[in-house]
Amino acid sequence: MCKHILNAQVSIRAPCCKQWFDCAECHEETQDHRLKKTVEMAFICKKCKKAFRKDMSNYEESDEYCPHCDNHYVIEAKTPQPVVGVEGDDARIDSRMLKDERMKVDHRRSLFDFSDRLD
Repeated sequence: MCKHILNAQVSIRAPCCKQWFDCAECHEETQDHRLKKTVEMAFICKKCKKAFRKDMSNYEESDEYCPHCDNHYVIEAKTPQPVVGVEGDDARIDSRMLKDERMKVDHRRSLFDFSDRLD
């Protein structure tokens, strides 16, 4: 699972070390050498789990799809963004969010409630 690209659709095979990575940054983090550039790249589709090769010298728009399952693997990458914030309002100002509304007390009286019976 790639921590750099959250919606990676394929894994790439590095031509230098013959290992599979989700992105070039994953290769850079785990290996002690640079990623070798090549004209032909090998991919594995994460949808159908089948491998395929693409010639990058004459790459066309139709090459953006897996040849086995037509999964569109060239999409805009979603990268994790740091978020600093508070969920909800300040509890010191509005304490209603601290009350548990799931347990409501039933104040209806019943004929079968013997705790309030008169002697």
